[in-house]
Amino acid sequence: MAFASFDRKTSSQPMAEINMVPLIDVVLVLLVIFIVTAPLLTNAVKLDLPKATSHTDIEKPDKVQFAIDGTGALFWNGERLTREEAAQRFAEEGKKRPQPEIYLRADQSVPYRYVAEMLADASKAGLSKVAFVSEPVK
Repeated sequence: MAFASFDRKTSSQPMAEINMVPLIDVVLVLLVIFIVTAPLLTNAVKLDLPKATSHTDIEKPDKVQFAIDGTGALFWNGERLTREEAAQRFAEEGKKRPQPEIYLRADQSVPYRYVAEMLADASKAGLSKVAFVSEPVK
């Protein structure tokens, strides 16, 4: 360790070493304070939590296969029907909870008008889960 001196001849050079003892003392005191106070900071609240089961009561929605062939004929789960009957069934299905999923299978040669009418009828009935079914490209 280098100590400062009162001699003017040797005092022109700055002190090159840092006195580490006070720094180590402060760090050790802070460490002891942290060790003592850390267990006091944990506070647990006693709660009487409710009991629950892992059994799920989620109902699966019904699936409706709705098809439109190349001539514009409508089919509800394979049963042929008119547009008015389809709109009536959409209204009945729209009242159910959970709402059924509508799987739309439309022939590629069918005019878009028939698909748009079907989507409009389903929307009016409050059905929002409509999926378009297609074949993958081979």
